[in-house]
Amino acid sequence: MLLTNDQIDRYKAQINLKKINIQGQIKIHNSKVLIIGAGGIGSPAILFLVRAGVLNIGVVDHDKVSKSNLHRQIFFDQKDIGQKKVLVTKNKIRRLDKKIQINIFNKKINESNLKSIIKSYDYIIDGTDNFKSKLNINDVCAKFKKKLFIGAVSQFDAHIFFFDFQKNGSCLRCFMPSEPKVSPRCQDEGILGTVTGTAGTIIANELIKDVTDIGSSLVNKGLIINFENLQFRKIQIKKSNHCKNHV
Repeated sequence: MLLTNDQIDRYKAQINLKKINIQGQIKIHNSKVLIIGAGGIGSPAILFLVRAGVLNIGVVDHDKVSKSNLHRQIFFDQKDIGQKKVLVTKNKIRRLDKKIQINIFNKKINESNLKSIIKSYDYIIDGTDNFKSKLNINDVCAKFKKKLFIGAVSQFDAHIFFFDFQKNGSCLRCFMPSEPKVSPRCQDEGILGTVTGTAGTIIANELIKDVTDIGSSLVNKGLIINFENLQFRKIQIKKSNHCKNHV
């Protein structure tokens, strides 16, 4: 694949980075990314990835835009209220670049449909707001050897994970074997828009680094950020012999 003059002009600031250059930009164009959850984490991840040149995007979400989404879900504005998130997202991505191939899935994920949805993508971004979905996504990605980024937020905290299942490493269940008994949505607990926005942006950043062979420092790790005290902590997620994905 060669870059057109229009693409070189569009991405020249990124191409000028020696660790990306023309070859890295081509790798970005060729990557295939699925975002599950077009909300507070998914919105900024999608925006930065398509602006970086990812030309094959899938978006899964079954919700409609509500007024309470607007403070943190940066893809949407007042006139989008009541519309399906995936349709709004598709239309706005097309305005950025008509060359982008975008597939939308207006459905609630489950183990059965997830298997058929993820097979065409290299990277999966989990921006869902409940641990049952996260563990389900983790298990299916482990089975199909996908690269999985997970974002989770609560009040002033963001948790970001990256698991590369092509390398047979650890997974989310090694860290959290089962879903918590009480798992409130981030909106119910309270959340700052900057927390979700930063989580989605870091995920996009690490995905681009992995695609271009710069390398992500988050593989098999979790990044925990407390925005109240601005504290950053990175933890290693060790492979568990008791995890059902490694038995």
